Amino acid sequence: MEEKSNAFLERAPLGKLMASYSVPCIISLLVAALYNIVDQIFIANASYLGSYGNAANTVVFPLTVVALAVAVLIGDGCCAFVSISLGANEPENAHRSIGNAIVLCVLSSLVLTAVYLIFMDPILTLFGGRVNEETFVIAAFLIRRTWRELSQPSTPSPS
Repeated sequence: MEEKSNAFLERAPLGKLMASYSVPCIISLLVAALYNIVDQIFIANASYLGSYGNAANTVVFPLTVVALAVAVLIGDGCCAFVSISLGANEPENAHRSIGNAIVLCVLSSLVLTAVYLIFMDPILTLFGGRVNEETFVIAAFLIRRTWRELSQPSTPSPS
C-alpha cells in the first residue's frame, strides 16, 4: 500500500509541527519589519526627502498593510480549504481552490489599486497626509509611482 506524502502530518508531534511551520512565518514577518526600518533610515538620510519622506512613507504604509491583510485573508482561507479537501481525498477541489485564490488575489489587488488611485486625496487626508503640503505631495507620488512601476512591463535599459 502506498503511503501518502503528507502522512507525517498525522504522526508527528503537534509541537514539532507547529515549530517547523511557524518559525519560517515568524522569520518572514521579522524580515519585513526590518525592511521597513531600514527603508525609513535610508529615507531619513536622503537630503531631498528627510523627515517629509518619512512622514509620507508612514502615511502610505497602512495602505500596504490593508493590501497584505486582504492577501493573507485569501491565502489562509485557501490553505484551510485545501487542507480540508485533501483530508477528504478530494484533490480536484484543492487544485481548483488554489486557482480561484490566485484569481481572487489578482482581482482584489486591481480593485484596491483602483480605490487607492480614485480616492487618493481623501485616503491620504484620513491617514494624516495633510499635515503639510510636502508630506502630501510625496505620499501621492509614492502611490502613483508604485502603480506605474507595477502596471508597466519592465524593459531592459539600452546599453
